[in-house]
Amino acid sequence: MPSSIRPIRVNHMNVVLRDHDASVAHLEARFGAEFMVDMLQKEFHASLLEIGQVIFELFVPHDFLTCARYGPHYLGLEWQADMDDVRAAVADHGLGIVRDIGLALHTDPADCFGVSYEFYSGYFHDNDWDLLGGGKIKSAEYWRDEQPLGLTGLIGYTHAVEDIEAASAFLQSFLSAQPVYAMERPALGARAIGLQVADAVIELQTPSSEGELRQYLNRNGQGIRSTVFGVRDIEQTRHSLEGQGITLVAGSAPDSLAISAGANLGLMFEFSPESIPVR
Repeated sequence: MPSSIRPIRVNHMNVVLRDHDASVAHLEARFGAEFMVDMLQKEFHASLLEIGQVIFELFVPHDFLTCARYGPHYLGLEWQADMDDVRAAVADHGLGIVRDIGLALHTDPADCFGVSYEFYSGYFHDNDWDLLGGGKIKSAEYWRDEQPLGLTGLIGYTHAVEDIEAASAFLQSFLSAQPVYAMERPALGARAIGLQVADAVIELQTPSSEGELRQYLNRNGQGIRSTVFGVRDIEQTRHSLEGQGITLVAGSAPDSLAISAGANLGLMFEFSPESIPVR
């Protein structure tokens, strides 16, 4: 039996965007994002920013030509995990590696149902950041009680797949995922399986009819479809976003809201009441 990774927590979501500075400005203006660190590299312009205690790493190629057909998208995410366990599990599962810098590595999304899993042994949320004046990111209490969106942190993310049983079995084997629910998502024309991995719920979604999810997969292929934020009061969040002129659509779960990818740099954000995560 192949060895499994037991992640500790999500460090950050990884996204590919087209214009670094314009993207940062958008996320700061719309969501109060905090720009944490700038990492200009020869291959791409990378950086970290935080929204509601959810950290995003931006990867912006210097020349977007090779990404143009696919466009902005979720590349994957980084888990905090023991790197010896990671390397053993990656080898045991026969997964390709697309980037390996020693301290961290990224798996080949072609082997992981469209997601590149990054692993690193360190943690980001309690670090001090020079671009934040040498301080830490804003507290969970600030985002929940003071910031108009009323965010309560990361619930998880949705992951569109063609074969939901195979994807679920892979995540249980590779990431020690634990099934927590299975249900229909009729508004999407989809069936869903929720899997708990460390502090996040991964909702696998597969088409059950010729609906919205089928259209998404036809256009984008398998991969992460959205980040799901928890909120204290969904009506407060709705009022705050609509007050900025943002058009909202239904989220994956009942009583949740979403900002479509087309209205948000190519990244779908979902907002779900804290009391009923994505179930």
